[in-house]
Order: sequence, then C-alpha cells, then structure tokens
Amino acid sequence: MEYIPVRVSDIIRQVNRDIYLPAIQREFVWGTDRIERLFDSIMADFPIGSFLYWKLEQKNKDEWPIYEFIRDFDGESSHNPLANMAGITRDVTLVLDGQQRITSLLIGLKGSYRYFYYRWRQTSLYLNLLKPPTPNEDNPEELTYGFAFRESGDPSGKAPQLWYPVGRILDFEDAEDAKADMKSKLAELPEDLRDNANRLIGRLHNRIHTTLVGNYYQEKSQDYDKVLQVFVRANSAGQPLEYSDLLLATATAKWETLDARKEIHEFTDSLNDIGTGYGFGKDFVLKACLYLTEDLPIQYRVKNFSRSNLRKIEENWGDIKEALTTTVRLISRFGFNSKNVVAPLALLPIALYLLKRGNRTFDMSSKVEDAEAQIAIRQWFIFSTLKNAFGGSSDTTLNRLRELLKDAGPDTPFPADDLYKSLEIEPRLTDAEIERILTYRYQGRYTNLVLSLLYPDRDWKDAVFHEDHIFPQSEFQIRLLKRRGYAESKVQSYIAKYNLLANLQLLTESENLSKNATPFEEWIKTRDASFRRRHLIPEMTSYVFDAFDEFYEKRKDSIVKALQRLT
Repeated sequence: MEYIPVRVSDIIRQVNRDIYLPAIQREFVWGTDRIERLFDSIMADFPIGSFLYWKLEQKNKDEWPIYEFIRDFDGESSHNPLANMAGITRDVTLVLDGQQRITSLLIGLKGSYRYFYYRWRQTSLYLNLLKPPTPNEDNPEELTYGFAFRESGDPSGKAPQLWYPVGRILDFEDAEDAKADMKSKLAELPEDLRDNANRLIGRLHNRIHTTLVGNYYQEKSQDYDKVLQVFVRANSAGQPLEYSDLLLATATAKWETLDARKEIHEFTDSLNDIGTGYGFGKDFVLKACLYLTEDLPIQYRVKNFSRSNLRKIEENWGDIKEALTTTVRLISRFGFNSKNVVAPLALLPIALYLLKRGNRTFDMSSKVEDAEAQIAIRQWFIFSTLKNAFGGSSDTTLNRLRELLKDAGPDTPFPADDLYKSLEIEPRLTDAEIERILTYRYQGRYTNLVLSLLYPDRDWKDAVFHEDHIFPQSEFQIRLLKRRGYAESKVQSYIAKYNLLANLQLLTESENLSKNATPFEEWIKTRDASFRRRHLIPEMTSYVFDAFDEFYEKRKDSIVKALQRLT
C-alpha cells in the first residue's frame, strides 16, 4: 500500500476540480471548534492523519451520484451540492476517508461558516497575529495558536489583537511577500509584537504551502462493492460516524433509479418540518424502510441492506414516504411534537397500518370509521409510550406487531386490542402507574407527553407550547422561603413539590412570555373560568404563596381523575 505525501495547498487547489465526494459519504458535521483545532494542529506540526482516495475512471463517472465539498457552511442548510460532471473527460478522485478534514480546510481557507448562537452569525477563520503561541501541557485540547471564527477582524476585549484572515495566505507564493503585505499594519506596533506577527505569518505560509501535512492512499478498483467495503472498514471505527451513515452509504451504492442519499435526507427534513417540528433522524427513516417493506428483516444491520432488499425498498419508497408522512401529520394533530414523541419506534406499527389502509388523507378524514380508528391510534400510542412498551428488545416487539398487521386492508379497524395483548399492556393506567407519573419532573423525558394528555380538547395545530411552573420557579429558593419565616419542614415541602407535575402546565408561547415570573395569585386573576377548567386549576378561596401546599394537593387530585378518565 503506497501512501503519497500531500500539502494543504495541493488539497485546496484540487477540491471541487479534481477531488469530489462519493454519494456514500455522510454530511459535514464538524463545528467551528473542531476546524480551529485542525488548523492549530497544522501550525503546531501535529499529524492530521491520512486520507483515503478512490480513483474513479472517466468511463464510470456517470454511474453514481458525485457531490461537491461544502465551501460555505450554512447551519440552516448543510447538504452537499450535486457536482456537475458534464464536460469532464478525465478520471476524478473521490474521498472515502478525510471528508471532515478536507471540508474544514476549504472552509477555513476559502469559505465561511454560518451558525446560530442567540442569532445567526456569518463567520470566517482568523488568526490573531499578536498572540504568542502558548501550549497548555495540562490541557492538550486548548489551542496553542489564536485561531477563531469571527464575523469580522475588528478587535474585541483588552488583549493585543490583530486578526488576520487565514485564507489570505493563499494569495502569496512567497512568505516574504505575505509579510510585506502586512507591513503597514504592523509598523506602529512594538517590536516584540511585530516580530511575533511576522513569525506567525511565515509559519502559516510554510504550513499551508510547503509542509507535507499528511498522506493519501488511492484505491483504484472500479468494483463498487469492494469500494463500499473499503469505505465501511475505513469509517466504522470512527466514533463521530453514525451507524445510519454506513447503512445510508450501502443504500446509496445499490439503489438503481433514485439517489438514496438525496431522497432520504430530503424526506427526513420534510418529516421534521411537519407541524411545530420534530427531530427524526436518518436512522428512523432507514428503520422504517425495512419495517414497511414486505418480508424484509427489520434488524438495523448492514447485511440486511443487501442489493435485493434495497431494490424492494426502492420500489416501495413512494408508499413508505406516504405512510410516514400521514402518520406524522396525524400525531401532530393529536398534539405530539419533538418534545413528547419519546418513543419514535411506536410510530412504525401505525405507519404500517396506514400503509395497508392505502388512504393518504386518513389524518384529515372525518368519516365515522376513520374517526374511530384515529381515536384508537391516539390512545394506543399514548399507552404504549407511557408503559415503555418499546424499551428493551424493540426489534422483537416490532416483529410481533408487524405480524399482527400483515393482513390489514382498506377497511380494517385499528386492531388496538390485539396490539395491547401482544405488548402485554392494559389500555388503562393503574393506580401505581398514576402514582409514578405524579413524580415526573419539569422537562423530564415523559413530562411533556403527560401534560399534553391533560388537554384532550385543545387545538394543537401549529402552536408552540411551553412547560410552565404554575407557581413561579423563581419563588422556590431556600433563602427566599426562609425569609418568609417558614419552618424548615415547610421549606423542604415546597422544595420537594414545586418542580413536579402538579405544579406544571402547558402554555402557549405568548401566554408563557406574558406570565413570566408574575406571582400566581396576581396572574390567575387575569384568567377566566374556562382557562381554569382547561388547566385543572382547583377552586380555592386564595392563591397566595402560603397556600401552595393546599393548591398542590388539590391539583394532584384533579390530575389523578383526568388520567383515570383516559381509559
């Protein structure tokens, strides 16, 4: 195996001209901190690893989709653009291992990085020429050099700063020319800072234009299956690479008429845009592909994504998308969102049932039989989630449910009773389960789900709801409680209860912002009787803070009755 040394400037010159990405590659995932550390390693003469290239002969370049590297990263839309191979009459090189590093070099030297931190920021990579290199032996992760992604080169803070756009170094073939370019800006600086800046410019030029920073090995086989194996071997040990990326790589290699990478990424994005938003990943969609295609094993393994299985999935792709889209639209109507869909796998049997029904507008249907099925689906999804039916051996569970649903048809009622029996759960909450639910805490895993169940008649469409402390959280500080003259037992009682379910409600975004930290006794006066009924606010003679214990116990009783009515 022959490794060929390479310089950063060589890589940058070839990217998106001679070097591209195969469709089997995952997307760029590095943050600005990882890019800064990469450049810091290059400046400090640390190894940055080897690269694995694949030489794709010109005659085969139209056989598979080829993508460009991202030059300007945008946190809102981070997908790689499809490369235009029209008119290219030469062999091209595709990167099998090293995409994150090469993309980072391109962004740092020729591009930009847009990300959200309180607001959207369009940044470029700079080097502070006035910061002496200071390695931290106690923390090797700390940067030795002053690299930073910034919106501009304007100084900030009190430390000496002269921010140099790192990409500017590409404009000069000679390091002395790069220094001369900065001469006027350095002229007024003290000698020690001027010398530091010139040393850093010279070192940066040397590391980008002269130093052999790494090596690459070139795979020349034109057997795509072999190349896929090489890719999997090269990437499966890397922790940041998700298993779904390897499976997507296999699908991309073996779909015949569709671009699997493009299809699955775009469809996942479309699912997540439904209603107020979800957080489904590629792994969920790939799992659904196996589950919703007849006679395929559902285990999430590379071997199950064989060529013949992938052909079946490709043929079924339109039905898979329709079933999943209808399912997510349906649960969005029920009030489920990214915060309370805590067991996404529970959606797969629902999607399979809807696929068998073949009604793409089921979620909007008001027919009697459809309305009954919708009610049964909502209840089943709630109980299977609350009872953690999809924890543990989820593949075994999903297989049993798929077997029950295989003969469903356009007029089949939702078989809730059979599904409950298969899951070995009851369609009701026991006293013990309700007692456990009452211990759910603010922003806990199941808390938002349970709170949503307390509002059976609410219109959830396209509204954002926040978990809110009824008696404001800011009041429950030990020093404030003691200042009120409370005995230690009462202080501990308040502290133990304020973060639990009985002191929580769901408010719209505007309601929550208007309420803020207003004392409850004042804020509740601005709400009418229907609001109090909707939020299970108990009738009391006073809602002063001293009455919190009484309020808590009465509202807890109301919640218990509401949960008992779910059956």
